[in-house]
Amino acid sequence: MGSAKSQNIRKVWLLVSIIFSLGLLGVFKYYHFFTSSFTDLLSTFGIQINTWSLKVVLPVGISFYTFHGLSYIIDLYNRKIEEEKDFVNYAVFVSFFPLLIAGPIERATHLLPQIKKPRIFEYTKAVDGVRQILWGLFKKIVIADNCAEFANLIFNNSANYSGSTLFLGAIFFTFQIYCDFSGYSDIALGTARLLGIELLQNFAFPYFARDIAEFWRRWHISLTTWFRDYVYIPLGGSRCSKAMVVRNTLIIFLVSGFWHGANWTFIIWGTYHALLFLPLILMNKNRKHINSVSEGKRIPQLKEIIQMSTTFFLVVIGWIFFRADSIGHAFDYISEIISPSLFTVPKFAGMGKALTTSILVCIFMIIEWLGREQQYAIARLGLKWKRPVRYAMYYAIIVAIFWFGGKEQQFIYFQF
Repeated sequence: MGSAKSQNIRKVWLLVSIIFSLGLLGVFKYYHFFTSSFTDLLSTFGIQINTWSLKVVLPVGISFYTFHGLSYIIDLYNRKIEEEKDFVNYAVFVSFFPLLIAGPIERATHLLPQIKKPRIFEYTKAVDGVRQILWGLFKKIVIADNCAEFANLIFNNSANYSGSTLFLGAIFFTFQIYCDFSGYSDIALGTARLLGIELLQNFAFPYFARDIAEFWRRWHISLTTWFRDYVYIPLGGSRCSKAMVVRNTLIIFLVSGFWHGANWTFIIWGTYHALLFLPLILMNKNRKHINSVSEGKRIPQLKEIIQMSTTFFLVVIGWIFFRADSIGHAFDYISEIISPSLFTVPKFAGMGKALTTSILVCIFMIIEWLGREQQYAIARLGLKWKRPVRYAMYYAIIVAIFWFGGKEQQFIYFQF
């Protein structure tokens, strides 16, 4: 593509690259979904067929490194970068180990130049990297793994619990998936910084968002901006008719849901968020909240508390579809939540530990609130304190990781 003189030839190479990359992703990740859906469709008409089953293990991180590669191809086609002639540099870009398994999804324009230039060890950056790794470990081991224990218990036995217990289970999963994924991202960014590489920020305190549009600017930022730049804008973005804006928005969220996995629950989850997002974009209110909530202030206004609470509740409901085993399971789960049993006292095994976990979540959210204007919560926390006090805080986090750490749980996004 780089040496092609004709634009048509460049376009051919672009299409070949995209088809090849997405073809591999489709075969490994979506073959079973399409064949089973097609079989189920025919069975509704009384037609029974046998399909060939592709019994292979899903390559780890395939979605992430596929999108890494696609960003290089598309940016090369758009002449934002020159072709990389050193295969090692290209291979490092695609498979840089901190982000290989679960992102963030890097751009060639951002990461390749850093790989190609000489790097010098900087003590301050290394210390900052270790600090971010520490916070990521706390998120994952203390918050996510503990929340996972109760989220799994309640979701896997949802028919046995009241609406209040189910709602509590949804909240546990809400913090599990955030701290699991953003914890991994913190570890990845910190590890890369140790090596002199700055990766894209992947989370910016999304649970303090004041509307769904702000939530998506703060959640899985690298994926959201990837879809915006390589799918949404090429489709016309927001600079077209209202009907086309609706179409483009629906496509983005459907593709986002489908990217997460070959299951109808993810597609419904994407559709749900699209329906919440559309009114904002149609009324040109999708960029109403750009800055951090209560910027420069300790305590939010009552209006902001209501906005954050409403957005958080809507996000919690969406996570039920994401976590449920099937669409039917999700609707049964939600229907029990909105029943009178929502006003009963939650009851399930391990209530004592669940209370401890809830307190830890509250402490975690206070720290996140105090550091919400930084790249990660403890980036600046304690830097002006005397060294013994500052190090006491770091050791307290380490002790908490060992003392309160939950049962080992696999990173959620490894499956994607």
